[in-house]
Amino acid sequence: MAKLNERIRAVAFDLDGTLIDTMDDLAASVNLMLGMLGAPELTQARIRTLVGNGVETLVLRALNDSVGSASAHSARRSAALALFRRLYGQQLYRRSKVYPGVVDTLRSLTEAGMALCCITNKDSVFAEPLLKQAGLSEFFSFTLCADRAEDRKPSPNMLLAACARLGLAPAEMLYVGDSGIDIAAARAAGLPVIAVGYGYGKDHAAGPGAAQPDGRVAEMSEIVALCVLRTADKPDLKLYTGTL
Repeated sequence: MAKLNERIRAVAFDLDGTLIDTMDDLAASVNLMLGMLGAPELTQARIRTLVGNGVETLVLRALNDSVGSASAHSARRSAALALFRRLYGQQLYRRSKVYPGVVDTLRSLTEAGMALCCITNKDSVFAEPLLKQAGLSEFFSFTLCADRAEDRKPSPNMLLAACARLGLAPAEMLYVGDSGIDIAAARAAGLPVIAVGYGYGKDHAAGPGAAQPDGRVAEMSEIVALCVLRTADKPDLKLYTGTL
């Protein structure tokens, strides 16, 4: 695996599937939306494969899967999107759960002097209250959301904007995500990237030639060992310079 840049000074995180398992609330909202529209519900396993490109894409894909060509009518799409936004906004953190090790990892990185931020394709109207309700917002200097379609990952726009905001070169910020979309965005921006082995990314098959991460971890807690290292003779946390 590639060497993690010893100049890492900040860590950015994806949200859904990386920090928080939001699938139960997303799936419940999708199926409640479909039911209210008189459309057949989808299995949660199927809905998992539809997540990752923003709510508009999620709603359109859900409609296509549920009622097929009927989703092509713009009026129905608009009504479904508005309904989903209302329903999901009412249950952002009702069934969702912070993944194991996330809180301790964020706390350890903060104590080590790392600047932290969240970069997500989730709309800000959902992402910011979700992070607050989950007790994670206190760890992040800021959160960047894809409220504009052109900023949505795999576009590098938000990652580059985060680097500029922190006054860092792309090579100085690590991105942690769970999907090929996250990896592709980091590659386009020139950031080192680590993929977690859980989350929703495994539900999306990566085709030949897909961007690959610099490393993979099974659990979030492993990120600390990759970024900082405490030695016996130098008790202060130091930037990790070993190989992944």
